[in-house]
Parts: sequence; C-alpha cells; structure tokens
Amino acid sequence: MTDMLLIALFAFLGAAVAGLLGAFALRLIRHRSFVVSVTVVAAVAVTAMLAGTLAVAWAMFLSPHDLSVVTTVVAMAAVVSLLTAVLLGRWMVARSRDLTMAARSFGDGGVFAAPVEPATAELAALTRELAATSAKLDSSRERERALETSRRELVAWISHDLRTPLAGLRAMSEALEDGMAVDSPRYLRQIRTEVERMNGMVGDLFELSRIHAGSLTLTPTRISVYDLVGDALAGADPLARELGVRLVGDRIDAVPVEVDGKEMSRVLGNLLVNAIRRTPADGTVAVAARNAEGGVVLSVTDGCGGIPEEDLPRVFDTGWRGSDARTPPAGAGLGLAIVRGIVEAHEGRAAVRNVTGGCCFEVTLPAPTA
Repeated sequence: MTDMLLIALFAFLGAAVAGLLGAFALRLIRHRSFVVSVTVVAAVAVTAMLAGTLAVAWAMFLSPHDLSVVTTVVAMAAVVSLLTAVLLGRWMVARSRDLTMAARSFGDGGVFAAPVEPATAELAALTRELAATSAKLDSSRERERALETSRRELVAWISHDLRTPLAGLRAMSEALEDGMAVDSPRYLRQIRTEVERMNGMVGDLFELSRIHAGSLTLTPTRISVYDLVGDALAGADPLARELGVRLVGDRIDAVPVEVDGKEMSRVLGNLLVNAIRRTPADGTVAVAARNAEGGVVLSVTDGCGGIPEEDLPRVFDTGWRGSDARTPPAGAGLGLAIVRGIVEAHEGRAAVRNVTGGCCFEVTLPAPTA
C-alpha cells in the first residue's frame, strides 16, 4: 500500500510540473492560432505522462533497458498525439476561416451564406446565430430603405405643397400692395385660407416629429367610445356637407377606453377627413366601434373604390398619398402616419383593408384595466 502511494505521489509530481509548464506556455501563446494551442495541450498530456513515468522509474530503480522501453512507448504515443492535435487544429482553423469569410460577406452589406462544410456543435450554433442576425439586418436595411424613400418623397411633396401657396400669397400681396386687386376682400379671404392650410401642414410636421422623437406625452383618461366618436363626427360634419358625403355612425357600442382624448380625437379626425375627401359626392362614410378580442376596435369605412394591393403596406408610411398625390387637397401625406404613431403610443395598432366599394381603416385599442 505504501509503495502504491509513493508511485502515485511521484507520478502526480511529475505530471504537475508538466501541467504548470503547459499552463505557462498556453498563457504565452493565447493570442496565437488554435493549432498551436491544441498542439501544446497534446504535448502537455504526453509530457505529463512521460514525466510521471520517469519519476516512478527513477524511484523504482528500473534498469536502463526497461527505462528505454518505457520512453520509446511514450515517445511513439507523443508523435501520434501531436499529429492528431495538428490535424484537429487545422480542421478547426479551416472551419473558423470559412465562418469568418461568410460573416464578412454579410457584414459588408450582403446576405450571410452558411459554410457547406460540417463544423463542431459550437461553430454550428454560431452559424445559426449569424444566419438569424443576417436576416434581422436584411430586414432592417429594407425598412431603412423604405423610410429613406418616404423621407425623400415627404421632402419633395412638402416643398411642392409649400411653394405653390407661397407663390400665390406673394402674387396676391403684391397685387394688394400695388392697388391692382379688383376684389380685395376675396384676396384677403384667399390669403387667410392659404395661411391656415400651411399652418395645418406645419402642425402635422411638428406632431410627427414629436412622435418620431418619442416625446409625445399622453394623459390617458377613461372615456366612452360613444362620446369620442360623437365629437369626431360633429367636427367632420361641415366638411362632409360641403363635399356632399353622408356620415353614418349608428353602429357604436358605448364601451369605455383609456386614452388621451385630445390625441385620439386627432386620430379619428384624420381618418374621417381622409375618408370624406376620398369618397365621391353622394357617397357614405361609416364609423363603427365594437368590443373585440384583445381590445376595442374603431373603424372608418369609406367609398374610395379601394387601394391597390401593392400599396396597402405603405398606407401608413410617412409621405404616402396614393396615386393622386399631386391633386389638392391631398395634403402632405402625414395624416395616416400620425394616426399610426398616436395609436402605437397607446399600445394599439392601426390597419387597413379593402372592402366592397372602398376601404376600411381599423384602430384597435387595448381594453381598459378594471
């Protein structure tokens, strides 16, 4: 028993010395290739076995012949171990290089293409994560391109819509200044109309900037949908009468919601004005409100004839105004973008779908807490 303990002690001391030297070597080469590290690990294992064997052999006073036999066996094992370590390291480095090249491709703006060669479980997991990240980046790039396109359209349309009334204001003011205006009151009324129109556009831009900056402050209160829709219908009735459009609001459930009354009135007002202007004379704009699974749904249905399917995903984008974007009074294409921003600030969602003869805008608001 004592001999076995001594053999174990000498073997441990020899292996410990080899292990400490190996750990020191690994620290020195920690920034080198994986092949070098794997080779050092294999060398440490073989050296530990050799050191332990030599220590035991020295303690047991083995003959030189027996010692040479043991050393030769260990040396052959060392050669095979080192060759195996080098092959494993080179294979790992090759797989890592393939993964690096694939990652570089989608980092430069391309799409990540996973290497075809099989890899270890860890590299395979990393490959899957990179593929998922690539898909997210591609989606983000697509959204960024769409937003950039919307911004450019918005700048172009705002410039156009501002330049036209400004030119008219300049001409009318010069006519008034020179005393050339035949009907001065009419000129003054027209000036006021154009100023109010531009003031509305600037107000929409300011509201949209608050939404995009995340500085829109809501003051939610419990209010009946019936009252909310009733106020919106009363505000839109003069425009509907002027354009010959009939407003219908007889399918409204008196359900409560917790919203900012002012902001939600703006949402309904924007939807109603948009629907009235897109509906031909003698047409109907219907407003409804109902309880649904997951919240309260407000809907505005118009008679615009429908929206092309390819344009439906862009309806709530900033600057979108449809095919007749240049025909007044289309506005700057901010109304529906403001609708979506305010609704999402209430943790709701806005959607649109085509129905017979027109389209239906739906706003879903969370059900009020008990």
